[in-house]
Amino acid sequence: MLEVDSLLPADCVGWGITANSRKAVLELAADLLAKAHRGISPRPLFTALMERERLGSTGLGEGVAVPHCRLQCSRLMGALLSLTRPVSFDAFDGEPVDLLFVLIAPEDEPSAHLDTLAGLARIFDNPAERARLRSAGSTEALKQRFAEAAQRLAPLPDARQAAP
Repeated sequence: MLEVDSLLPADCVGWGITANSRKAVLELAADLLAKAHRGISPRPLFTALMERERLGSTGLGEGVAVPHCRLQCSRLMGALLSLTRPVSFDAFDGEPVDLLFVLIAPEDEPSAHLDTLAGLARIFDNPAERARLRSAGSTEALKQRFAEAAQRLAPLPDARQAAP
């Protein structure tokens, strides 16, 4: 089961975020993650996220993206963002994105990375859960609704298990 507090600290959740582009939102996410996790620098993280996007969009469709990358770090890390205005993510359905979960995984933990991505896809693939997340109204409510969705739909690995 996903330990949401371990994967997603409160300061890595943002409701009502304004960004004008995919690049801007990824820079913001990299800054949030670096501030919350000792030893992570925002610039290399942003670069890794952009390099992953160049391989192919992480837009899942239906206004959702799960930008992700592997980095030299000790455990899984995440940031959950709800945007005030959707931004283009070159998703396969052409829809701009207003819900993002940014996932950073240790380079040496491929199974935890893939298991977590699969669990996130289960959450974001559910129309009712997307609607609940979009209507949260605050950062606290967004995190709570995500935690509830994870408990119901996504038996993800505990982020602490990925630590060496």
